[in-house]
Amino acid sequence: MRHRFHSLCPYFAMFPESFAEHWIGRLAPVGSWVLDPFCGRGTAPFQSLLMNRHAIGIDVNPVAVCVTRAKVSAPTRSSVLRRIRRLEEEYEGSESETTSGLSEFFRVAYSRRTLRQIMFLRSRLTWETSAVDCMIAALILGALHGESQKSEAYLSNQMPRTISTKPAYSVRFWRTHGMKAPRRDVFDVLRKAVAFRYESPVPNGKGLVRRMDMREIPRLEDMPEVRTIVTSPPYLDVTNFEEDQWLRIWFLGGAPYPTYRKISKDDRIESPEGYWGFIGDFWRMAGQVLSPGGNVVLRLGAKGLHPSTIVDGVIGTSVVSGRKVKLVDSAVSEIKRRQTDSFRPGSKGCMVEVDCHLKVS
Repeated sequence: MRHRFHSLCPYFAMFPESFAEHWIGRLAPVGSWVLDPFCGRGTAPFQSLLMNRHAIGIDVNPVAVCVTRAKVSAPTRSSVLRRIRRLEEEYEGSESETTSGLSEFFRVAYSRRTLRQIMFLRSRLTWETSAVDCMIAALILGALHGESQKSEAYLSNQMPRTISTKPAYSVRFWRTHGMKAPRRDVFDVLRKAVAFRYESPVPNGKGLVRRMDMREIPRLEDMPEVRTIVTSPPYLDVTNFEEDQWLRIWFLGGAPYPTYRKISKDDRIESPEGYWGFIGDFWRMAGQVLSPGGNVVLRLGAKGLHPSTIVDGVIGTSVVSGRKVKLVDSAVSEIKRRQTDSFRPGSKGCMVEVDCHLKVS
């Protein structure tokens, strides 16, 4: 049965656990370390733990770090429920959380009580230092927006699960269609989420997760020996995580509106020249941390580039690693159920993905 932590938080631009499972099982010996320097929602690190490997997840996106850390350093079910109960008691004994200063979006996206509970938890959860609070924050991120007309697991007015639509567009859409925010009790939603997710057992191993630019990885003092890299770098000219995940980023302490290149200068690289420079930086990092005879598996996508051009780009940029890199295999697959179709029907985005397996001497 699929582990229920895998789908803890719906995430845009992610590879399935079957992809990670295949390559980890094929290339990473049991007990070895697997690195994902663009870990997203933590599929590769978490799958590594499930397969008795060790895991390192790196990302600049705080949403990715929170979700990945919750999975690979999961606290016990009982400790999460105790913390939820204490937070609820604290909320009920406190003055109503102020929502002044927030834009119209928040008042239309959430019912009044739901928003106050969200604001309270946003101010109380120390997700960066507490494993229990990190799990609670990740569960909230997974419930913060979604198809609330279909499921009571979501807290917001009707929205996509994978991305946060822009504030002005969202308000116009809700008002045009006469949609009102559902009345949800955040603490009840959290308890139900815990009951569902913890039906799957917590893996024994723990993973290392850091919020940082992948270029900084060689400077990590606690960096172990890495035999395998399984990752999917941001696709060329496809998505802006600061824009697409702005509401989740806000909950974790960010701005109450979409930002652009405030968190990462690499968010949505639009030119092929800039993109291959970015992939070159990846290879410089990999050349410093990967053990001799190690393997790199990349899943890439690029709007407007032929698959053969992507493969050539991967091979060409690998020279800056300072290592001998050999392409073992590559494969092209069509993206049949694109996530963008759910909220931008008919859009011309990335139509194929390219997988490259490379050996590094």
